[in-house]
Amino acid sequence: MSHLTDRVEIAELVARLARALDERRFDHLRTVYTVDAETSSPRGTLNGIDDIVDVVRRTSPEEELTQHFNTDVVIDLDGDRAEVNTHQLVYFFRQGEAPHRTAGVHVRYAAVRTPVGWRFARAHISPLWRHVS
Repeated sequence: MSHLTDRVEIAELVARLARALDERRFDHLRTVYTVDAETSSPRGTLNGIDDIVDVVRRTSPEEELTQHFNTDVVIDLDGDRAEVNTHQLVYFFRQGEAPHRTAGVHVRYAAVRTPVGWRFARAHISPLWRHVS
């Protein structure tokens, strides 16, 4: 595989994660994270894809939608591993209404090449700021 192909696949992984969250297709997180993935955020540390999917599903109110924008995606490749840094702008809103909350987030991922493609093995989510309307 070329470095360019790896970079495109990893950048798409970042986008697929945002799409899964925004479309509330939480089971699609299984195509983004490894089975034994670990995430850490102000919600705490989650271990394993089952825990990640369960907690995201339980803490995402039905009436609250999100829209994630990723920017400044930096991918540092090292063979079958990569460190990925990105900034996210996240809007929280109710259908047909303007956002009632906005957040700026920095995310650091550890990505690994698996037999089914690149996946995130680790994610560290750090809020930078938040605005509540």
